[in-house]
Amino acid sequence: MPPTLPFIPHCWSRLARTTTLRSIQLSNTRRISTSPFFLSTHHHSKSHVQSPTIVTSLDQQIPKPPPKKWITDLPARLGKCIIFGCSPSQIRDASVILKAVATEWRELLAGAEGFLTGGRRGVDGREVVWGEMDSFGHVNNVNYYRYAESARVNWITNFSVHVDPVHRQEWAELMQPKAIGLIMKSLKCDFKFPMVYPDRISVYHRLSTPPQHGQTSFHLDCIVLSHQHRRAAAWLEEDVVIYDYRKAGKTAMPEFMLTQFEKTWKLQQEETIRARKRIWELIGGVEKLERETWDREDAKEDMGSAA
Repeated sequence: MPPTLPFIPHCWSRLARTTTLRSIQLSNTRRISTSPFFLSTHHHSKSHVQSPTIVTSLDQQIPKPPPKKWITDLPARLGKCIIFGCSPSQIRDASVILKAVATEWRELLAGAEGFLTGGRRGVDGREVVWGEMDSFGHVNNVNYYRYAESARVNWITNFSVHVDPVHRQEWAELMQPKAIGLIMKSLKCDFKFPMVYPDRISVYHRLSTPPQHGQTSFHLDCIVLSHQHRRAAAWLEEDVVIYDYRKAGKTAMPEFMLTQFEKTWKLQQEETIRARKRIWELIGGVEKLERETWDREDAKEDMGSAA
């Protein structure tokens, strides 16, 4: 049988315990838009309840997604320029781009998909421990749910402590079975590659659909980034129900949550725009160097001299 679902505190898990383990759906695909113009950042899974798509002015400003392998492609392309022969100023330009890729990759990779990083919004740089691997020699699948669990707790707690301290008590009570709380309804994970020790991970959440008045649940996407490979090791989709323990039933999203989720949705859109523009700026820098070196009409490779 599949392993038991690891959920966060009691209030997130009560409803999940009444469901079957079929709520974990494992698949090997992820739908990522490759259209040249991104009119919407809404990522719906088939399990999500479809809501009307709201296209805002920010949606229309979002640049197209960068190439999937830009993190590995850019250093390789710069290497070709350097091997061909670069002037001192071109070497400096290449070093600036390489430094940006090396230091900004996590924020850009996550941000280009609308994930907010930094602060206490998720899990940053957590070490993968040897004991998390199984007999197959890779991190056991159940650990990805635990990674998402820790990041989800931090994501909610961040609202309470740093974003909306005026409603700190209300945010804190969402994690307890007292009044209005949050219950995990379903959790799905798409595994991208088998991660192994040693490695470090960063884990972030985003709202997958814009918040609306009267909704009784919300959907989150979660990304688990491998530092060793500088790519996503897994994507998770989470369906969270807003539950009133006093009435023993679902309830509409409280106003304090709706207000902050609306702001978060806008921040996600702004971060997508910023990160994608930055990535395309780096790509443009590499293309410029290519045109100035091996890809120019009169290009001749510098083979060095024995003299």
